Amino acid sequence: MKEKKVFAMLLTASLILGVTACGSSDKGNAEKGRDKKETVNDNDDQAGEELTIWAWDEAFNIKAAQNARDIYMKTNPDVEINIVTMAQDDIVAKLNTSLSSSSYEGLPDIVLIEDYKAQGYLTLYQDEFADLSDIVKAEDFAEYKTAVCQTGGKIYGVPFDSGVAATFYRKDYIEQAGFTQKDMRNLTWEKYMEIGKAVKEKCGVQMCTLDPSDIGQVRMMMQSAGAWYTGDKGEVTIAGNKALKDAIGIYKALVDSDCTKQVSDWNQFVGALNNGEVASVISGCWVAPSIQKAEDQSGKWAVAEFPKMEANQDSVNASSIGGGGWYVLKNVGNQETAKDFLKKTFASSVELMNTLAADITLVSTMNAAAEAENYKKGNAFFGGQEIFKDFAAWTARVPSVNYGLNTYAIEDLMTKAVQAIVGGADADSTLNDYQAQAEAATAQ
Repeated sequence: MKEKKVFAMLLTASLILGVTACGSSDKGNAEKGRDKKETVNDNDDQAGEELTIWAWDEAFNIKAAQNARDIYMKTNPDVEINIVTMAQDDIVAKLNTSLSSSSYEGLPDIVLIEDYKAQGYLTLYQDEFADLSDIVKAEDFAEYKTAVCQTGGKIYGVPFDSGVAATFYRKDYIEQAGFTQKDMRNLTWEKYMEIGKAVKEKCGVQMCTLDPSDIGQVRMMMQSAGAWYTGDKGEVTIAGNKALKDAIGIYKALVDSDCTKQVSDWNQFVGALNNGEVASVISGCWVAPSIQKAEDQSGKWAVAEFPKMEANQDSVNASSIGGGGWYVLKNVGNQETAKDFLKKTFASSVELMNTLAADITLVSTMNAAAEAENYKKGNAFFGGQEIFKDFAAWTARVPSVNYGLNTYAIEDLMTKAVQAIVGGADADSTLNDYQAQAEAATAQ
């Protein structure tokens, strides 16, 4: 019990300290409420059954759950499904408090959990989550996503949205600088910075933004080489981590290149894109709707793969940032109905994935979604490019890593380490120092 309470405190603290800029993250929406659908109970087997789902973000995750409910209700009209909007930090706090004390009153049947936190829950609260191995086939989803929701050879979550990373760029700026769309494909970070310097010189704009308090770029680079802050067994692996050291080196080179614009929050970040102040952004696919807010730039943007680290032979042109999955709390009381809901919706429905592609710009991690109608349509804003098709192909190549229990707690320390190295500190000795600090901070 003590171990669970320590983990609960660590996870809650790391959430507050961590900043996740992704389509399935909590964009400051702390509104709470119920979205109920009244039904007629004329099916004796399901009469009176009720499911509650918790998630955050009205425009993305909640909308997805509502669409899933609509599909499920077509064949299961007698199940009442309550969808509750809750800020992500509130979900974490309530789950930790209840699960650490085995108290289930008021908990949902289905809950959305961010990928970076999933292994933490499954490590210490495994008996609280339903085994979904009978409704989820690992081969039906991107490998890096199913790796997150598995433990002990069993699958406990239904993979949801892809956070596949990509290079979004202004074709007009790139061409004015003397390069072509072909030059932007299969990039290395070194080539990206070369293009960035030319863009600044010839176009008078920066290549991308950087936020000193957010090292998501480092995280993406590291995963592109199949590495993380922790190893296969969850142990801290900061010291001697070549992929991490290489990623920090590239981050420093970006800063030193003088072709980046510093921002300090989400609004400044999006503003730089929409106002034409930068020529590109390397981020998760979920940033596409924000880019498209600048309607006057329609046709000027294109999307290419994530850059790889040239000096790291394990690095590939694919990575991820953000994303989550759907989990069933088995001791709440409606495990079988909850599993049936997920089985017929998020675990198998290409119809749902196709609808969500149009409604919320969802990039699904379900492999079959790549064949859905909306995934084959060109996007006018991005010059007719079939961006969903490309996102799906890149998602399949994202390396699997063990996110461990304490990604955000470690990353809070690593933000300081990165800034120290950017400021001139020796990389090896700094990483050795922060290895010890991370081990102490995450000790249980």
